[in-house]
Amino acid sequence: MKLDRNFASIHAYLCADGYVIKNPLTQKQKYYRIGLRNTNLILLKDFQEKFEKVFGVKPRLVEGQRCEIGSRELYELLTKEFGSFYSWKWSMPSLKDELLSFWLRSFFDCEGWVYIKSHQNRQIGLDCVNEKGINQIRDALTRLGIHTIKKLKKNGKIFRIFIFGKENLLRFKEKVGFFHPEKAQKLNLALADYVVYKWIFPKNEKQCKKFVKKILKEKIRIKDKKHIRIISNERENLNKLNCLLFKFFKLKGLSYKRINGLGTEYYELHINKREDIERLIKEKIIQNLFKNV
Repeated sequence: MKLDRNFASIHAYLCADGYVIKNPLTQKQKYYRIGLRNTNLILLKDFQEKFEKVFGVKPRLVEGQRCEIGSRELYELLTKEFGSFYSWKWSMPSLKDELLSFWLRSFFDCEGWVYIKSHQNRQIGLDCVNEKGINQIRDALTRLGIHTIKKLKKNGKIFRIFIFGKENLLRFKEKVGFFHPEKAQKLNLALADYVVYKWIFPKNEKQCKKFVKKILKEKIRIKDKKHIRIISNERENLNKLNCLLFKFFKLKGLSYKRINGLGTEYYELHINKREDIERLIKEKIIQNLFKNV
């Protein structure tokens, strides 16, 4: 059976929120059902239209619930060609690169989500009980140049993948995207939330000192009384900041290069000496960490 973009999308819908089922052997009443469960009307209509284009029959749509058709012929055709569509058994079909996007988009439309914590965390996520299936999705995303991280949730039964980083999110938007309107809008918001990472230090000394204090108050992370960090994606930011810390406050930090789980480089400036931390307290940049000592 030849897969086109419509069929690839239908297959993904069925693997995600869909079903291809028949009655149990113990049940006298016979039925064969193929459908998509989803509350989003746009996705239900998309499934309905594509199903009709591929199979020549129009499933019945119940708004806010499902889009379904009963057909033994189609049940047998789908299960013979693709096997089970149960959530822990489905398998991603072999697809050419130009069809991957259509399959992935429909699956993420159902099962994916976008999370934004402004200026701190933007990610696309996906949960699935089918480890083989989620590994196939990761491989497909890798083929499109989109890197992911896989984690096992605490109960040990659900697998989750994350897509982090502006380049990855942008590539997802360009190569896959969302048809689901709210998710598409949220992805745009996530991308718009990224800021320019290069800090522009004012030339005026008074304004520059004020800017340095502002950066410190916003960026400082306090691990404990002996470890204070400032993090930036740009090494130049921290080099300049370190020079200005010495100029304005007579303190100096140590900088380090780090690499996160996606292999992206970032930089940390550590301020660890007690006398330097006390200067920051005196300048009211951080709270008094030693008042109970």
